[in-house]
Amino acid sequence: MKKSLIALAVLAASGAAMAQSSVTLFGVVDAGVSYVKGSGGTSNYGLSTGNMSSSRLGFRGVEDLGGGLKAGFWLEGGFNADTGDGKVAGASGTGFEFARRSTVSLMGNFGEVRLGRDETAAFNKLSAYSNFSVIGMGGFRGWNSTIGNDIRQSNMIAYFTPNFNGFTAGVDYAFGEKAGDSKNGRYFGGFAAYNNGPLSVTLGADRKNNVADGKAGFAGAAKVDTYGLGASYDFGVAKVNGLVLQAKEKDALNGVNTKQTSYALGVSAPVGGVGVVKAQYALYNAENDAAADNGEAHQLSLGYEHNLSKRTALYGYYSYLKNKSERQMTLNTSNLGNGYSVGAGKDSNGIQVGIRHAF
Repeated sequence: MKKSLIALAVLAASGAAMAQSSVTLFGVVDAGVSYVKGSGGTSNYGLSTGNMSSSRLGFRGVEDLGGGLKAGFWLEGGFNADTGDGKVAGASGTGFEFARRSTVSLMGNFGEVRLGRDETAAFNKLSAYSNFSVIGMGGFRGWNSTIGNDIRQSNMIAYFTPNFNGFTAGVDYAFGEKAGDSKNGRYFGGFAAYNNGPLSVTLGADRKNNVADGKAGFAGAAKVDTYGLGASYDFGVAKVNGLVLQAKEKDALNGVNTKQTSYALGVSAPVGGVGVVKAQYALYNAENDAAADNGEAHQLSLGYEHNLSKRTALYGYYSYLKNKSERQMTLNTSNLGNGYSVGAGKDSNGIQVGIRHAF
């Protein structure tokens, strides 16, 4: 009898503890057929991945600690649905890694403190003001076309404020973890945002020290400063978005300087309650001391997304990019083999159709 009562008590306590915690398995699988051609260069076609949403697999959980305090974790890795490997989001190899996000958090009335690897706060907020985010043929190239494209950082600590009548803010700091030089590889940044009803505005900025990604003329001694402003307004029948981003890079070792200022202006509108049509114009203006890849690039993107259900959608995108002067900027090819090439001052065309399933 006593053993039965003890067992019942243990089960009751266990049930209460489990009721205060939750763990979720989630993910996205996105694949489609793409074709892209560069004037004065090469063309390519085949299966691509991450056109509408980046393919991923993850686990997240929250535990209620009582008194308004919660603990949480988030483990998320990316993969290429066309090849099955995990060489995405800064992964070190082709195997599956939690390179998209691996964080532990403490949350309460004070906001949230988050530790681990994650998207930088400024990029996470500002990239949402592009109609096509930064992926797919229509993806905004303001980050990707500079050496300062470390949109995720390891060894990072971040703080996010509570929502004060629509106002939020966040700051993050990533340790360089270089012995004898605490500034080497260090990152810091943040954002301030206002979201109330149809209006959304975000200002973000960050700095990364000693960026090195193999770009010609840079020896890994570069400092990269990025500033951005994004805004959107939802009129109900249509939503208008705008984004301005400037990245300044300086290599103190070689005296090389690069600056790119990028703009995006777009509109999206619901169609029949099951779809959305999108259009966006983007301008990229680069000034590079070290290479001939200077001048403007103009990008026009069109798209339609049709929801078969809450989790499954079909999509079709078209994008045209026109380079000026000596610019040789390309469209985002979404892991389409070895991509393609375009001649200096020439244009590119690309099209994608595919399916995305979220779970």
